[in-house]
Amino acid sequence: MSETTDQLPTDIEALQALAAAARAERDSAIAKCDATIAERDHALSQMDRLRHLLRQLQRAQFGRRSEKLDPEQLQLAIEDIEQAIASDEAAQDRKDTAGARQRAERRRASRSALPAHLPHIDVTIAPEDTNCPCCRASMHVIGEETSRRLDVVPAQFRVIVTHRPKYACRACTDGVVQAPAPEGLIKGGLPTEAMVAHVLVAKYAWHLPLYRQAQMLLAHGIDIKRSVLAFWAGYAAVELRPLWLRLREIILTASKIAVDETTAPVLDSGRGRTKKGFFWAIARDDRPWGGADPPAVAYTYAPGRGAVHALKLLDGYRGIVQCDGYTVYKTVADTAPDAAITLAFCWAHLRRRFFDVAQDGPAPIASEALERIAALYAVEKSIRAAAPMSAVPSARSAASRWCWRSRPGSSSNSLASRAKRQSPSTSATP
Repeated sequence: MSETTDQLPTDIEALQALAAAARAERDSAIAKCDATIAERDHALSQMDRLRHLLRQLQRAQFGRRSEKLDPEQLQLAIEDIEQAIASDEAAQDRKDTAGARQRAERRRASRSALPAHLPHIDVTIAPEDTNCPCCRASMHVIGEETSRRLDVVPAQFRVIVTHRPKYACRACTDGVVQAPAPEGLIKGGLPTEAMVAHVLVAKYAWHLPLYRQAQMLLAHGIDIKRSVLAFWAGYAAVELRPLWLRLREIILTASKIAVDETTAPVLDSGRGRTKKGFFWAIARDDRPWGGADPPAVAYTYAPGRGAVHALKLLDGYRGIVQCDGYTVYKTVADTAPDAAITLAFCWAHLRRRFFDVAQDGPAPIASEALERIAALYAVEKSIRAAAPMSAVPSARSAASRWCWRSRPGSSSNSLASRAKRQSPSTSATP
């Protein structure tokens, strides 16, 4: 008989207890193995997910234009990566207490300060017993540790009950007195002005459709249909129109405005799908050049982006229009009487053409154009917010002549064309 067999107990009950202990040890080992396998599978899944997100980011940055992600989709991909990292860090904090303390210290050191205008609620957590554990004498405060965390009070809906008591004289039969009812935005309507403003901000600033707002209200036990919210929004639009007209009027009195248009999906009634509409924006912001007027922007919806819409948008305007190279703006400038509109094209759009050419390989003309544009940017930076408004145009004009003086008669468009011909990707093979 072997040595191991000799060491086994001969008592049946002892053998049964030993077998039960062996089974428990085996089950524990199997459970640990299963947990390790599950952890490995989770890590592999996370790795596959991160690889997929990394490929998306690489395609967004380096892919062809048709393959690039929309900026908002790119933000969603970045959010997924950050959430995956946070999940892994939370799992590590549960296993490694010392490492969790170190990571907490790093988070505490790197977090930004909270705005001072927020209400501050002081909460003091004192020990249950403030007597000395040795002599039981009362202890005194010698210092404290302070921490700040951001809290939120969820939106709370309430009902405003307005009472208007009626007063009458006991000695007379006439003369009932009652305070007049306050004016409401929607006569006989349910919402206060604050409630309508809440719906409008959620819809237009935070892109919450009315049907989704109706669902959120229902979660609070408030059953208001989407059609009712739409009525509120439409009613408020009429009341706000004079404000929009006045804002647009003020912007068009500025000597220089910026104009741009962007697509907006619009529901195509009766067809069950959306069609392409356009928001035209006119903006004024002279703060970088010492202007005292506050910035302002007004949006106008149009079903297209043709010249007819731009002409209507800028009807009667006299001044400088900063825009991109879209040909419609040239039509507007040519149509304006007495050369009332001067176009100022966007440097950033033109610079991008030179930059794309320079990125493809050696391109002296494109590189030289980028250097000159950089010099012009430097001049702009030196005069921005420092020189009086009257000096800015002359300084900018002098800088522009200096930046392009070594190539008299050459325009930026011709330089871009020559740079493109010089690019290795477009030049003929020798």
